[in-house]
Amino acid sequence: MATPQQRRVLVVEDDDTIANAVRLRLVAEGFDVRVASDGEGALAAYAKAEPDVVVLDRLLPGLDGLEVCRRMQAARPVPVLMLTALGEETDVLVGLGVGADDYITKPFSMRELVARIHALLRRVERASLLAHEDAVIRVGDVEIDTAERRVFVRGAEAQLTRTEFDLLRRLAERPGQVFERERLLSDIWGFSEAAATRTVDSHVRALRRKLGPEVVRTVHGVGYALVRP
Repeated sequence: MATPQQRRVLVVEDDDTIANAVRLRLVAEGFDVRVASDGEGALAAYAKAEPDVVVLDRLLPGLDGLEVCRRMQAARPVPVLMLTALGEETDVLVGLGVGADDYITKPFSMRELVARIHALLRRVERASLLAHEDAVIRVGDVEIDTAERRVFVRGAEAQLTRTEFDLLRRLAERPGQVFERERLLSDIWGFSEAAATRTVDSHVRALRRKLGPEVVRTVHGVGYALVRP
């Protein structure tokens, strides 16, 4: 049984070698770890264990990781770190679109995996504190309700993931200001590594698909800014 101090992680991975290695490392880090090897088992474990974060393989037998993520988020929103061996940008965007908060490409280091999990948990705690604020940010056609974590574009609600919302909110705090990718990684994901800036790029592309291509401006070689009206 997990102690009150332990955070519970559900690891969904059909490769027994990878799953066991991840489990052992996370247990050593102080997490309470549950493991599932397929989609149906993942959903059952999710409902029973109520994990604080899910490490989810993109490719699974039966229900794939995308469908599993979609069903989990519909039942009870949870931070999801998706494991993928797929390098195509479209696959990454689809994963983010169904509710994954972050992704890491195989092969990965255990050190990076643990850092990403801790970063996800810190973001959830920070979002919980910020939820007590009663403020609406308006930038052009975009309206951000920070208390209810809802976003509207010209009056129509846009369905953003947790990470997309946090990224948009950060950019909206200073419209027009250019944020470096490394700074956004630090502010939103909780770590700053030049090699991981593609994570920011992928989430910005997802934001543009949902809010419109003109909302976020790219400053090549530097980073991104929310466009002033």
